Amino acid sequence: MAVAAVALAVGAGTGPLVAPAPAHANTVRSLQWYLDTLKIPQAHKITKGKGVTVAVVDSGVDASLPDLRGQVLPGKGVGSATASDGRRDDDKEKAHGTSMSGIIASRAGGGAMRHLGIAPEARILPVALGRPFDSGDIADGIRWAADAGADVINLSVGTGVAAPSDLSAAVRYALDKDVVLVASAGNTKQNDRTVTSPANIPGVIAVTGLAKSGGFFAESVTGQAAVLAAPMEDIISPRPKSVSPNGYGLGSGTSDAAAITSGVAALVRAKFPDLDAANVVNRLIRTARDKGPAGRDSQYGFGAVDPLAALTRSVPAVDANPLLAGAATGAGPSAGPSAGAADPAEDDGPAVSISMKKGTGALIQAGLCLAVPLALLILVIVLVRRSRRKPTPAGPPGFAPPGGPQSGPPGYPPPPGYPPPGGAPGMPPANPQVGPPGYPPPGGVSTGMPTQAGPPSGYGPTPPGGPHPYGVPPAPQAGAWSPPGAAPTAPPPPPAPGGHQQ
Repeated sequence: MAVAAVALAVGAGTGPLVAPAPAHANTVRSLQWYLDTLKIPQAHKITKGKGVTVAVVDSGVDASLPDLRGQVLPGKGVGSATASDGRRDDDKEKAHGTSMSGIIASRAGGGAMRHLGIAPEARILPVALGRPFDSGDIADGIRWAADAGADVINLSVGTGVAAPSDLSAAVRYALDKDVVLVASAGNTKQNDRTVTSPANIPGVIAVTGLAKSGGFFAESVTGQAAVLAAPMEDIISPRPKSVSPNGYGLGSGTSDAAAITSGVAALVRAKFPDLDAANVVNRLIRTARDKGPAGRDSQYGFGAVDPLAALTRSVPAVDANPLLAGAATGAGPSAGPSAGAADPAEDDGPAVSISMKKGTGALIQAGLCLAVPLALLILVIVLVRRSRRKPTPAGPPGFAPPGGPQSGPPGYPPPPGYPPPGGAPGMPPANPQVGPPGYPPPGGVSTGMPTQAGPPSGYGPTPPGGPHPYGVPPAPQAGAWSPPGAAPTAPPPPPAPGGHQQ
């Protein structure tokens, strides 16, 4: 088992948290600037995440905090010296796991002086990691959370660039269990230079950071594995009073950005309970607000997460996680001028949206997609056979068809000395020629099968920069027509991740 020192990707790097004194204008709610930027109050009119479980694989969660009371389920302690149910935060300096859980699901029961989570009706499933912990602890925590029924797993941790095999296998295990995985990309103050693992493992939503201005935050890392960006500057979150006397702290890190994105994923899973994890991921990246260069880039990924758009826009279905190499997807996230737009009123999508669902719904949709080209093929075969069976007109004994035996292509002159059309000299034509001279005799065989018509081969462009192991490959779309028997095109193999140990 590969062992790597793991750094909790807390907001302000390794420095102490700044604990604001909530008074007058500096209420807890006023310091949650990102709620208004992301239009969370409007999103909460649609859903607050009820029925969704978010596992937080971190330092444990202090379930006694007022903002989290009643929100924390019995979890699991992984590694040594952890609470068996995960409901104790062993990070005595920053209470990192409690902080992330509050960003995701705190209830704000006390109004302006209390903290409001992104998905306040979701439940937290704590997975406490021993300290110090390694990649094996994270892998075990991911597997346990997937088996325990987590809908979303938040991973605000980093282990360096190269992902150990046990961690990659655990991620794939959770993906196969229909779990959405969200991870922090890493912070430059911790000497990260590119996206760390597990964020850089294919299938995981790697989250980079945004400043209050909406632009890219300089303390966030960049890299090809970036998937989404979310606010990370001065994010307030609840803390035990043993860490912060007033019960709150400020941080600036991709850990916070990942927790915000996990909360948004919980809202989407609550609003669309029949969607599988692949389509939840697709909905998040398809509705992201494109920033920076058009399409996917190393700073913002597919763009800034947009909760309201993810809950309201019409999004084509996919049959595999679009972050996995070789997955067939709908139109790319940057397809069309509205792909990055957040305003639902600007979306001119179809009046009826078909979404890939779990169970029989997916089988029915796949059957309908196969039935259309099959029906067209049968129709072509029937028409060709009918044309070949058309009888040749009969005549009296000794009758020769107009023009005599054809010695060349239609319209070619008959051989010398052959009777002219109409029979022997002095005899009336037995079967007058219909059509212009040289017209082929009735009942002739068609010279070729009619060309099959169909819709365009796809409706989504390839993301800029071409396909790579963390991108959306340019594959045929669900609903796009292709001729029967066409072979799929395999994507190029992914390059090995670069960078250095955190």
